Amino acid sequence: PSSYEVLFPHGPVRAAVVEAKKLEMDVAARFKPRSRPPEDGDEARPRLKKWKGVRWKRLRFLVTIQKGGAKRDGEKEIAEFIDKLGTTLRPEKVPRDLRKCCFCHEEGDGATDGPARLLNLDLDLWVHLNCALWSTEVYETQGGALINVEVALHRGLLTKCSLCQKTGATNSCNRIRCPSVYHFACAIRAKCMFFKDKTMLCPLHKLKGPCEQELSSFTVFRRVYIERDEVKQIASIIQRGERLHMFRVGGLVFHAIGQLLPHQMADFHSVTALYPVGYEATRIYWSLRTNNRRCCYRCTICENNGRPEFVVQVIEQGLEDLVFSDSSPQ
Repeated sequence: PSSYEVLFPHGPVRAAVVEAKKLEMDVAARFKPRSRPPEDGDEARPRLKKWKGVRWKRLRFLVTIQKGGAKRDGEKEIAEFIDKLGTTLRPEKVPRDLRKCCFCHEEGDGATDGPARLLNLDLDLWVHLNCALWSTEVYETQGGALINVEVALHRGLLTKCSLCQKTGATNSCNRIRCPSVYHFACAIRAKCMFFKDKTMLCPLHKLKGPCEQELSSFTVFRRVYIERDEVKQIASIIQRGERLHMFRVGGLVFHAIGQLLPHQMADFHSVTALYPVGYEATRIYWSLRTNNRRCCYRCTICENNGRPEFVVQVIEQGLEDLVFSDSSPQ
């Protein structure tokens, strides 16, 4: 025969099979989702998949591309736009540098590959590094000191530049009997030729072809300063008698030198020091009243019954000033 008939015996085995089928149907009916009966007014809607419209969404966006010939915003427009937004922090504008070079009369530090930084020559007298270095009379020592800067300044006050016709020109042409004299910046504008041995040729006498000794960069990275007589500088301040300027020596800041009149010379001095009336200096030092804190000490010399009086005022923020006075500086 092609097939066999399978017969289940009566008894416990058949009862177990029937019970298993009932349990399977009961579980399927329990987890089958129940359909909600339609309410009044609801239309018959087709059943949708659960993920449709929730998992996937359609986004619409617009992209605009400027043509190649469109004008780009410059730095000024970008800065104005950032200021309007008000979302950035910028440092305060640096105040204008009013220092002026006494050679070329230009304000502030110059370009590094040009006149370069300002050096102090005297009280309220400043000079660009290369303006002084390239002056004919000036030479540099091995330590970086510039000598004869004042000599060059005196000559420049009477010499006019061949390009701008202003005084202060000290860069002379190295050709004999050539009257051309320039400011350093004017010599660069006039396309003069500079050499490594600190000489210069004007446009009329410069070499036509290239030269190995020609200098192409004027940047000075080494330490350079102007040699000056500090005693003479202090003496000039005393002679002026003005309190518009102050200078510092070590930890002391001098606000006023003071003065001595002829009738005070007998009593306002010692073997090693003078006591000028009106002398005033300040110093920042450790506080007398608060640990690990500094304060300001103001020292002055006054006259009291024909004798010098030394006053020390302790100025400390948040506290009252202390004043100590005595007839002796010790």
